Amino acid sequence: MTRPDAPPPSADDLPPPMSPAALGALLGATVGGVVLAVVVLPSWAPALARSLDGEEPAAYWYLSRASGLVAYALLWASTMLGLAITNRWARLWPGGPTAFDLHQHTGLLGLAFALFHALVLLGDRHLGAGVAELLVPFAAPGERSAWIALGQLALTGGGVVGLSFYVRKRMGPKIWRALHFGGFTVFVLAAVHGLLSGSDTQVAWVRAGYVATSGAVLLATAWRLVALSRAPSS
Repeated sequence: MTRPDAPPPSADDLPPPMSPAALGALLGATVGGVVLAVVVLPSWAPALARSLDGEEPAAYWYLSRASGLVAYALLWASTMLGLAITNRWARLWPGGPTAFDLHQHTGLLGLAFALFHALVLLGDRHLGAGVAELLVPFAAPGERSAWIALGQLALTGGGVVGLSFYVRKRMGPKIWRALHFGGFTVFVLAAVHGLLSGSDTQVAWVRAGYVATSGAVLLATAWRLVALSRAPSS
């Protein structure tokens, strides 16, 4: 059991990141899920086929909405775990290394769901969007393109932060931590994207969820800033 007065774990003490093979399998499963939704499932289930390939295909839209909410929830969990580590709350439970491992894996899993959230819309004929319009910031048409771009920027930034786990020893702890703090920006972009362009924002519990999770991150960040301001200068 970790002593309450023990120092927080350094980058060298933390467990190694997910192996490249495991990361490739995770992203491969995401792409495979898209292929399954677009190509395979309609041939297995005629009723589902009408939803996926009928005159008004809606399944892709619902899959995108659901996976977007899951991606946001995982991103929030990863952000809160990171704050629990920096605020030293994780020493009480579940422990610094375990919290770091969960922080990394929830972030990568959220990235996979976010990628699925975007790419599954390739099957939506009504939307008619291509890969560039779904992934490249400000490439999407329409009046809400700016808010959609925030989500695209969050996806890009999340990919950079996620890959930083694999090069942190080459970058050094100071540079890695500075880059890793970009996760806060990713969370803010994702939250604003969800609030202003999400189709489910008008649902009361979804809106309340955005407010509650954003408030939790804000309070935990404020706690950290107060602790830093009170820390004696060396």
